[in-house]
Parts: sequence; C-alpha cells; structure tokens
Amino acid sequence: MKSSDKECAENNPAHPAPEKKLTRETGAPVTDNTNVLTAGPRGEMMMQDVWYLEKLAHFHREVIPERRMHAKGSGAFGTFTVTNDITKYTKASIFSRVGKETEVFFRFSLVAAERGGSDVDRDVRGFAMKYYTDEGNWDLVGNNTPVFFIRDPLRFPDLNHAIKRDPKTNLNSPQARWDFWSSLPESFHQVTITMSDRGIPMSYRNMHGFGSHTFSFINAKNERHWVKFHFRTEQGIQNMTDAQAAEINGITRDHHQLDLFNAIENGDYPRWTMFVQIMTEEQARNHPFNPFDITKVWLHKDHPFIEVGVVELNRNPENYYADVEQAAFDPSHIVPGIGFSPDKLLQGRLFSYGDAQRYRLGVNAHQIPVNSARIPTHMYHRDGAIRVDGNFGATTSYQPNSSNEWAQQSKYMEPPLSADGEIYHYEPKDDPTNNDFDQAGRLYRLMNEEQKQALISNTNANMIQNNISVSPNVRYRHAAHCFLADPDYGERIADCMGLDFNQVKALAGLTHEQLMEKTMDGCKLESKSGVTSEV
Repeated sequence: MKSSDKECAENNPAHPAPEKKLTRETGAPVTDNTNVLTAGPRGEMMMQDVWYLEKLAHFHREVIPERRMHAKGSGAFGTFTVTNDITKYTKASIFSRVGKETEVFFRFSLVAAERGGSDVDRDVRGFAMKYYTDEGNWDLVGNNTPVFFIRDPLRFPDLNHAIKRDPKTNLNSPQARWDFWSSLPESFHQVTITMSDRGIPMSYRNMHGFGSHTFSFINAKNERHWVKFHFRTEQGIQNMTDAQAAEINGITRDHHQLDLFNAIENGDYPRWTMFVQIMTEEQARNHPFNPFDITKVWLHKDHPFIEVGVVELNRNPENYYADVEQAAFDPSHIVPGIGFSPDKLLQGRLFSYGDAQRYRLGVNAHQIPVNSARIPTHMYHRDGAIRVDGNFGATTSYQPNSSNEWAQQSKYMEPPLSADGEIYHYEPKDDPTNNDFDQAGRLYRLMNEEQKQALISNTNANMIQNNISVSPNVRYRHAAHCFLADPDYGERIADCMGLDFNQVKALAGLTHEQLMEKTMDGCKLESKSGVTSEV
C-alpha cells in the first residue's frame, strides 16, 4: 500500500485505501484471469466468458495508429523560466516577467523511423514542445535543424513516401530518397546538415532545437515582429559516427530513450537556453531573400540572438503510453502575442498536424491529460468518440444566443497583415533572389577538415543500403549541387564516388531543368575513367 493510500485509510475510515484486486472495466470482480470458461475440462469454450471477451477486445485495440512521421520518440516534463525581458516584442503572458515559470512537456523523435526503429539512425530529430501557459497551450513543433527538406506543403506526402519503406521490397530505399532530394535543389541545405557529423546526435540531450519556421510576435501596442526560435543545449553538442552508431545499435535500439530517462531519474536534468531572432516587417520587405523560406536561415550577424529563458526537463512520465505516445502537438495551438507568418510550409502544417492527430487519437484528444490546458476551456465543440468531460452538460451549444455564451474575445485580434499579388502557383526557384546552394556552401566553409571528410564519407555511405546502391545519374545530380555550393565540396564528393569531375562541373553549369533532363534514367554520362555508361 502506498503511503498516501495508507494515510487516506487512516484519516478517513469510511473510504479505505483501494485493494489491489483485479476487476472488469465496470468494477466487477474478475474471478479467473488464467483459465477461460469451458464446458468440462476438455470441452468447448463458452461465449459467455465475458472477461475473456473484454480482455481480448481491448487488447486488439491497444495499438493506436502510429504517427506517420516522428513515430518513435521520447518525452519528459519540466519547466520554462524567463531570464530576459522581451516584452517590447510580445505580449504573450508566458514571457511577461523575468523569473516566471511555465510547465512544459517536450517530445523528441526521429522523423522517418517506425515505432520499433533505431534511435541512432542518420535522420533529422523532432523537437516538439508544449507550454502549458496561463493563456492556454502553446505548441512549438520543430526539429534539431534550423531548415527543412521542402518549403511547399504540397510536397509533404512525396517526401514521406520517398524516405519511408519501398512498397515492393518493404526496405528503406536509398535510391528513392536520393532521387527525391537531388531532384529538389531546396533540399540541399538540409541534406548537407543531415549528412554532416550532426546527422546522428549522441543523445537528445546533446543537440540544439529550433522552431525552424518564421513566426510572429505581437506586442502590447499591437505591433508585429517576425521571430525565429532557437534552443541551445547546455550539455554541449556531441555526435556519433556511423561506426559508433552501428556499435551502439548492436547493444540497444533505444539508446536515446535510455539516455534521457536515466539522466532525469539520476537528477542530471537536461537544459536548453531559448533564444530568438527578431526581424521587423520593414526588414522582411527588403530582405535579400525570402525570410519565410524554411530552407534558409537568418544570418546571425544581421539578426543576433536574444536570450529569452531556460528549459529544464526534470520529470519522467509515469506511463509512456499515456504521456508520450498520446501526446499531440499542433502548430496551430498558439496564445495571444504569438502568431504565424507567410511561411508556406507552416501554413500547410496548421491543417496537417491537427488533422493527423484527430485521425490518430480522435476529435477529443485535447481531453487526454498530457494534452489538456491547465486553465478552463470553453468552446462549442460537442460529442465525438471518447467524450469524457461531461460534454458541457446543458450549456448552450450554438451562437448567436441570448445568454452571451461564450463571448468571443476580440481584444486579442492581431493587427492586419497586408497581402498582395496575383493568385497563382508560384515556383520559388524562379525567384531571382532565390539561391538554394549559397547557405549550404557557407556551412561547408565553416567546417574543419575532419568535419568535411565526415560529410563526404557519410554521404557516400548513405547512398548504399541493404545492398542497394544509388544509381549514377542521381549521384551526378547531387555532385553538381555540391559543386554549386562550393567547388571543393563538389570535387571531393566526385572523387569519393568515382565520378568524372569535369562532367560534374559541366552539369553544374546547366539550369535545373537541363540538369534533370541530363540525369534522367537511361541517359549516358562519362565515368571517371572516361568510359561512357548508361545512367
């Protein structure tokens, strides 16, 4: 008996502590949990064994649909504490004063792996945050990288199909993912990061986090600023090589889960410092490239980091399924003082995430404790599967009504955002200010020699998996992109892959459409030895 149960029994004899006795869902006692009801020792099983029916029916439904992406993850509760005044930028109550604490729940994950996948795959890591503020829940759903593979939400299903299992072999296909990535120049920045030494973090504690998208801050004067969120690990960046990952994977596929859980259990609470970058609306209008393009970063020299606060994770969930598996994050969950931006991928996620969670958990997922706001909520939503909160009783469920139930809160309306231009399907690569290789080249030149060598070898190794090798045409296409980022990058990758560097340079001089035409299946290119081969 727990001490709390014992105290309850002693202090209130009328309500003794609960006994640890097996019951049905209704509370009725279970008389036999080992043997089904049969007609005689060797006779047929009886349909009236209702405990068997209940137990097996529940078991059949224990596994809810896994997340299409970010299926495998780890999570923990903690606190966010404000350390610096940023109220001139935002009126969000969470940032209202230095020293203010807010409860949080963080979930870290792998993007592509299934629930039973390995924690040490070379992959982007999800960095999802739920802040239980006194104005409602704020979900900031990001990654451990500041950019992403795509900038248009219409490509999201294609990205997922490319990096998930091949429909014929049911194996991960390097050909599919590299064919897709190399066909989209906008992916190149993210690909470079993923293939770098940061592609496999040593643990969730040893990686940075990013909101990735551009969001908006609204201050008390109803003025708007654009903002990017950054979370710098206080444990220091640590990564592992492919060889280290293979060794760890031979011991456990749950390395990150084990590390995070044990660190918190042992009182070694992981911490991240939150920073923001700020851009005015005027600066955005005159920015040299689209500041709402998630495949690009804002340069730190132009928009320096401003410290905001510290996150500390200090409590493991008591039940993984209840809190981690059932946690639902949705970037549309914002609070007054925090808003969105014209970032197209963000706009697409505002629908996609909530809709995916409604499919996975149901329309009443907000009632699950890990997802519940810590303040009273009032809305006209009614009914739906697994409604367990009283369904608002007889409260008026329509508007307009004569009882002013529930009154809209117009004072929190954001200032208008100007929008102009002809409605059309615009292709960002046709924008003369767009350059999908410049920032990846800057990143490459920041790397030391060891990091450059790791990037090249990791890329080459990633193009071979399950005895399946990426075709030469895709290798040439990627090498041309490397050259466009930095000639040394292109030369090294060509040499590592045995490609003709002169051919790589020639391909790099083509337009994207010409490059795609030259590197389609069945085209012929020269190998390093000068032999013409079909690619």
